[in-house]
Amino acid sequence: MEVKFLGAIREVTGSKHLITTQKGKKILLDCGAYQGKGLETDAMNRDLGFEPKDIDYIILSHPHIDHSGLIPYLYKLGFEGSVFCTHATRDLCAIMLVDSGNIQEADTRTFNKKTERQGLEPVEPLYTAEDARGAMQLFISIPYNKTFRISEEVELCFTDNGHILGSATCNLTVTEDSKVTKLAFSGDIGRYSKRILKEPQYFAQADYIIMESTYGDREHNPIDKAEQQLFQAVVDTCCKKKGKLIIPAFAVGRAQEIIYALNKLWEKGLLPTIDVYVDSPLSLNATNILKLHTECFNDELIDYIKQDPDPFGFDKLHYITTTEQSKKLNFSKIPCIIISASGMMEAGRVKHHLANNISNPKTTVLVVGYCAPATLGHKIVRGDKRVSIFGIWHTVRAEVRKLDAYSAHGDRNEMVKWLECQNKSKIKQIYLVHGEAKTQENFAKFLNEKGYANVKIPNKGESVSL
Repeated sequence: MEVKFLGAIREVTGSKHLITTQKGKKILLDCGAYQGKGLETDAMNRDLGFEPKDIDYIILSHPHIDHSGLIPYLYKLGFEGSVFCTHATRDLCAIMLVDSGNIQEADTRTFNKKTERQGLEPVEPLYTAEDARGAMQLFISIPYNKTFRISEEVELCFTDNGHILGSATCNLTVTEDSKVTKLAFSGDIGRYSKRILKEPQYFAQADYIIMESTYGDREHNPIDKAEQQLFQAVVDTCCKKKGKLIIPAFAVGRAQEIIYALNKLWEKGLLPTIDVYVDSPLSLNATNILKLHTECFNDELIDYIKQDPDPFGFDKLHYITTTEQSKKLNFSKIPCIIISASGMMEAGRVKHHLANNISNPKTTVLVVGYCAPATLGHKIVRGDKRVSIFGIWHTVRAEVRKLDAYSAHGDRNEMVKWLECQNKSKIKQIYLVHGEAKTQENFAKFLNEKGYANVKIPNKGESVSL
C-alpha cells in the first residue's frame, strides 16, 4: 500500500493522509480543514490533492474541525463512501459540522458584502449547513476495541486515546496477497492527567505509526497546579480588579474541562459568588452529548458523580444561547467569567467579547490551549500591543495569562508514554505529523534518545510505500 501525506504536515491543522491499497481502494485518514491561515485558508481548503469521488472510505480519529472539517466539502463534490468513527465522534460531528457550515455561510455573506462594493464577483461558501447534514448520512460508528472489516483488504479497530470525547487511535491491518501490514494512526494523543476522560489505551503492535507531535518539545504543568492558577485568575480579576475573566476555549473538550474545574471549586465553597457564562451554543450541545457517553469517563469522574450528579452545572453557571443574551454581556460592568469559543480566537462569539474588553486593564484573557501561528490567539499570547479584530485595531491593555495544563494534547513525555506499549524493535517507521517544523525536529531527537530509531518527518505531498 501507499500512504500520501496531504495535510497537517510540518504544521498543526488540515489533517489528511491518503492510503491507496494494492487493489486500488482509497482510504483517507482524517479529512481536516486548515484553520488560522488568514486569506490563505480558503484556497488551501479547496486544494485537496485528490478527487473526492475517488475516495472509498474516510477513517476519522476525532471530531475537531482540523480533523473532520472538510467532510461536508467532499460530500458536496461527490464523495459517496463511508465515514468510520466512534459513536461519540459521530454524535459530536452531527453538531460540529453543521455549526461549521453555518460559519462558512456567515463568513461568505460578510465577505461578499465587502467585495460587492468593489465590483467583484461573489464567492460560494466552502460548504453549507445542509451539506453537513447530508454528509452525516455517510457516517458509520463502531465501538472501541472491536475489529471491523471495512474492505476485503482492510480491518479497522479504534482504541481510546483520551484526547477528547470519542477520540481514537486508528489501528489498521492491511492484507495484500500474503503480506500483512499493521498501521497505527494516532490522531491527537490525549493526556494522562485529565479529569474527565480515560487515559490513552494501549494499542496493538504496529509496523508503521503516523503520530502527532503538537507539543513534542515541551512539558505541561501539573493539572493540580493549573486548578490553583485558574482559581487565582478568578480572584485576581473578578474580586480584586472587579473585571471580566474571558476564557477562549474550544467548544468541545476544553470548555467542559474548565466548567468541571469551576464546578468543583463551587462545590468546595471556594469559587466567589460571581456569574459564570458559557457563551457558546455549541458548547451547550457538546456538554449534553458528553453526558450521554459515560463509557468514556474515567473512574475519578464516575466517583465524583455519585456525590454531584451534574458535574457540568452549578447555581452560578449560565449557558448563553441567543445572540441578544451574548450582546448584553458586552454592556455589563459586573465582574464575571465568560467561557466562549473558539480557543484560537479566530471565530465565534469570543471575538466580540475580546473586541469589547481587550482594551480594558480590568480584563484578563486566560488562554487555556494551543494557538496556531497567524491566529488572533497567537498574537495575543506573544504579547502584541495592538491586534485587529473584525478589521478594527484595538490596543491590548487587558492582562494576558496562559495556562497550558488544560491542553487536550499530550506533551512530549505523555506522547512517549503512549508509545510504551510498542516493541521498539518491531516498529519499522514512525512518521511525525501535526506539529510545527521546529517542534517536530526536536521531538524526533527526543524519540531517538528514548530508543526509537526510525523517525521521519514527511514533506507535504510525499508518498511512501509500506
